[in-house]
Amino acid sequence: MGLQSQVTFPFYLLDFFRVFKLKMKLFSFFTQELAVDLGTANTLIIQDGKIVVDEPSIVAINRTTNEVIAVGLKAMQMQGKTHENIKTIRPLKDGVIADFQAAESLIMELIKMIGGKKRFFTHLKMVICIPSGITEVEKRAVFDSADHVDSKETYLIHEPMAAALGIGLDVQAPEGNMIIDIGGGTTEIAVISLSGIVTDQSIRTAGDEFTMDILDFMRKKHNLLIGERTAEKVKINVGSALKDLENPPEKWPVNGRDLLTGIPKQIFTTHLEIAEALDKSISKIEEAILKALEDTPPELASDIYRRGLFLTGGGALLRGLDRRISSKTKLPVHIAEDPLTAVVRGTGIALKKTEEYSFLIDRKSI
Repeated sequence: MGLQSQVTFPFYLLDFFRVFKLKMKLFSFFTQELAVDLGTANTLIIQDGKIVVDEPSIVAINRTTNEVIAVGLKAMQMQGKTHENIKTIRPLKDGVIADFQAAESLIMELIKMIGGKKRFFTHLKMVICIPSGITEVEKRAVFDSADHVDSKETYLIHEPMAAALGIGLDVQAPEGNMIIDIGGGTTEIAVISLSGIVTDQSIRTAGDEFTMDILDFMRKKHNLLIGERTAEKVKINVGSALKDLENPPEKWPVNGRDLLTGIPKQIFTTHLEIAEALDKSISKIEEAILKALEDTPPELASDIYRRGLFLTGGGALLRGLDRRISSKTKLPVHIAEDPLTAVVRGTGIALKKTEEYSFLIDRKSI
């Protein structure tokens, strides 16, 4: 009687689970999941935990046919060297989409670079990072661009939150962390605690502004007209936030056109000149950091005093910037490991846990 009264296992459930598992495998086979850092200067895409695209956010278009000739690095090589039938466009300005059609072309062509699964069979899921100071209209523009590349699920994540995830901070903990993400178009400063942004400052002074500062400085100081690509190279090779560096870089040759004679010429510049050129823009970033610290609740300010500030983004690579900010705030400043990819790595982490993270924005949220 004891044996008869035992409950028998419903073996038909095993068949159900096998079928369910097979369906999930088939669904995952036809699903393409992408984490996208759609930046003003560069666009990075992560698939299956790996960075599969890292290209400049530039599109080259044929003016007569309106066809896309090149995107990314190939388009950047054309910048400043085109004839009247070709134009190069940077679809994003100050961290947001400025040219809707060009942005769609950029995203579509970069996804094509990935290859792999056939697009018409694929269920595309995307998490795209956005500046914290973005408006509702600008959010809709990002969603619409994703819709036009046939994304079935689209989520947005604020850049400071993505950067915090990317450098390994526990954003869900009841602790305050201040992130300073200096990108191409915007500098995002945010205090994060309990899966939310407590206070933030988003200013449109960042890498692009640094490049224009160098361009203007060369024109005023040396009567030398240079292009944006040349100014960018100067920033990378001798860019500095301080004149007093422990290991100063060698002087760097700058080629351009003499404004007085109209003849091409070369001059040499040093980190001392570039520190002078960038001083005003860096001061604006310092002011925004101080404003964010002023708005921080005292308990979180206590955490920040202990933990310090975290620098991410391409601007974090500017020589001496951590020392300058530390001197201004009297707080320790930590540069993230591989700051250029911190945001996209964090976006990739959010992509894996879209159901868990409440701070992700979907179309229903706006």
